[in-house]
Amino acid sequence: MNDQKKKLQQEARQSPPVPGVFQIRNLVSEKILVGSALNLTGVLNRHRFELQAGSHRNRALQQDWNELGADKFAFEILDEISLRDDPNDDCRADLTFLESLWLERLQPWDERGYNERKLSREEQLRRIARHRLEKQRLADKE
Repeated sequence: MNDQKKKLQQEARQSPPVPGVFQIRNLVSEKILVGSALNLTGVLNRHRFELQAGSHRNRALQQDWNELGADKFAFEILDEISLRDDPNDDCRADLTFLESLWLERLQPWDERGYNERKLSREEQLRRIARHRLEKQRLADKE
């Protein structure tokens, strides 16, 4: 292994992971996948690896990658969360909120993207209520 590569690996190990929101953008159709992670570098590397291996969990994204090729996709950081001095500070709530803002802004579902639209709070509650009613009806029949 050459010295430059060793130096880069050592720097990567010593630098703290940066949390934030990212997108994978199809440069042909402009469809995007938006996500968030506590370690942006790590998650982008994982997505790239899974796409190259043909094993990405998002089938539509994988299909477009296979058809168009790697050079037709951009891996971009949309927003980062600044790490605070407190090592016990958990930024997960901030990260979830930040991702929801970007999802609301970009709306990357249906023909615009690869994400599945998240249900609103009201839709989630209606789904839970419907499920409970159905469960109760089945129990009453027995």
